[in-house]
Amino acid sequence: MVYCQKGLKLSEGAAAVLRSTGVQAEVLEGGQFGWRDASQMMLENARVPNTNENGQTVWVTRLRPKIDRVACPWLIRRFVDHNAQFLFVASSEVEAVAEKFGGTAFDIENVFFSHREEQCTFDTMLAEFGLNNEALQRVAAIVRGADTDKLELASQSAGLLAVSLGLSRMHTDDLEQLNAGMLIYDALYRWARDATDEGHDWPSSTPQK
Repeated sequence: MVYCQKGLKLSEGAAAVLRSTGVQAEVLEGGQFGWRDASQMMLENARVPNTNENGQTVWVTRLRPKIDRVACPWLIRRFVDHNAQFLFVASSEVEAVAEKFGGTAFDIENVFFSHREEQCTFDTMLAEFGLNNEALQRVAAIVRGADTDKLELASQSAGLLAVSLGLSRMHTDDLEQLNAGMLIYDALYRWARDATDEGHDWPSSTPQK
């Protein structure tokens, strides 16, 4: 997806060059300004932590993730930094590792990206990154319910908790578990965005982009 400010000559030309080399490319109609004027989500660079020498944001949290520590990496990779690196370390070493390796600690006590009152870390990240659409808010309620044992917050919270606990039993490697969990949250987001009014009856709707 190629975009410039207005989605005109720069986008059209760059996309055409990419297509001429065999790369599939599309132009964002209206460009950045059109996206902004349509009230779509935009992320301010100032909100994103510093990157390492490879251009990645680095995030550090506790070993053996369950809910927040999978949901938050999914949010970061899908909406903030698709190349983000995640380090799972002993609880006592999270802040020290973050400082040593230029990372950002999350989902532990007394750090910026963590629980705040009744909100979980996923909620905190949505607020701090300015990510606010209806689908993400639906997902946030489900995550909050599962992560804080308040399953009454959303009817899907109990299911997310069950699936998350199952994943943690299936994987001894935290990064393998994270990669498996990404698909769970991709599916949950697509449901929250496109399919909340659809039941199990056939025929099913055609997948959208």
